[in-house]
Amino acid sequence: MRIKICGLFRDEDIDYVNEARPDYAGFVFAGSKRQVSAPLAQYLRFRLADGIIPVGVFVNVPIAEVEQMYRNGVISVAQLHGSEDESYISALKKKCNTGNSTPIKIIKVIKSGELKQQIPATGADYYLIDSGAGTGKSFNWELLNPKKINKPWFLAGGIDLKNIEQAMDLNPYAVDISSGAETDGIKDREKILQLVSMIRKGNTR
Repeated sequence: MRIKICGLFRDEDIDYVNEARPDYAGFVFAGSKRQVSAPLAQYLRFRLADGIIPVGVFVNVPIAEVEQMYRNGVISVAQLHGSEDESYISALKKKCNTGNSTPIKIIKVIKSGELKQQIPATGADYYLIDSGAGTGKSFNWELLNPKKINKPWFLAGGIDLKNIEQAMDLNPYAVDISSGAETDGIKDREKILQLVSMIRKGNTR
């Protein structure tokens, strides 16, 4: 199982994840208290340790903006939190993958309210299942039926040290944590270290 620490926007945040070594680090380009500009994201990304995969979080932006972040090496994965449809995903992959040896990966968000319906097929590489766009609140995990999810999926929304073991029991591809790795809205070194450690230990059980 993998872990993503999302919402990095300070030098200290990069220092903490470089020490903890999660699998993914997320930069939020959408409206949020954790939002980063393109120049700040580029600066932070190039301080990120090798082996940690940088993810950009976007909501309904022009494809060219995502492509630029990808071609500049700021992100390797685009996480789409808006109403981006299959034509958008297809066009984004075509744009980014032309002339590149490493294809962009795409995470498409499925909100928990959609779980009662058939999850549609997608050209994205992963799903991310969340209660909403950056609410920091968990949803009723009993709604999940992993057997009906036909791609690797991230679980997000309100995951913290109190419930990460229950999240792991659902066996997602990855857990995505932002506010659960914070104290008073700021990334907390000890929490990040503990969360990553718990995932690593869980993988050895």
